[in-house]
Amino acid sequence: MSRKIHIGISTCPNDTFTFHGLMSRSVDWRGLEFEVELIDIQQLNDRLFEGDFDAAKTSFHAALLLADETVVLPSGSALGFGVGPLLLSSEPGQTPTDNKQLTLCPGKHTTASLLNSLFYPETTRVEHVVFSQIMPMLQRKAADFGVCIHEGRFTWEQQGLGLVEDLGTRWESETNCPLPLGGIVARRSLGDELIATVQHVIRDSLEFALADRDAALPTMRKYAQEFDDDVLMKHVDLYVNEWTTDLGSTGNNALQQLSERARSIGLVGESESSIEVFRR
Repeated sequence: MSRKIHIGISTCPNDTFTFHGLMSRSVDWRGLEFEVELIDIQQLNDRLFEGDFDAAKTSFHAALLLADETVVLPSGSALGFGVGPLLLSSEPGQTPTDNKQLTLCPGKHTTASLLNSLFYPETTRVEHVVFSQIMPMLQRKAADFGVCIHEGRFTWEQQGLGLVEDLGTRWESETNCPLPLGGIVARRSLGDELIATVQHVIRDSLEFALADRDAALPTMRKYAQEFDDDVLMKHVDLYVNEWTTDLGSTGNNALQQLSERARSIGLVGESESSIEVFRR
């Protein structure tokens, strides 16, 4: 009987692109049986904390807090230059100045929220909502600011919103590192052999998609907030890169920078384990 692996990924196009080969069984599952669940990134974070998944995409903020229990897989991560979340305003020209204003973030343990805490500490009130609600709420003037992720990077101007700051660009200028947004983690309790097999299947799935990008479009369309193929492929171009295939030394360094900065503002305790990338 094959070992079942319960894996969670987000509905954003870079994940559905990466996992298209796995979900369509176009790559060898190497003797495993995968049960794949697609949900919002903050739901993935929450359920990882609850112990629900064997492996899952998670925000690197959450991965820092789960370092005792999980390792980061070398493949499947989203990090790079020019990929950061945007701090948007409901009206062009607004800037965060006081706690009477409201900023929406896409979840307590998202890397986007961590960046907002790093760069705008205690500037405004913060509430957490599902990422897909942020831009509509800004359009309705139900909030003053919002930290926008995913496809909204490409559509905010069309929706009449203002850009306060590209938080990723600020990260890059201060660290000289690509911004680590999220990655695939696996539970240490699976053991090295099983973790290595899961890693191989995910890398095979990514390489399958890279070899025939258009073949993944039906899967991407099924789950995306935006259905325009050009927008979906722009998303892939932005978030799927050499570090998605393998984090390497550059990815490791970026994760250490994130860990140090999270510790500097008390979001990660001094006694917490350091984040670890699985190698075998």
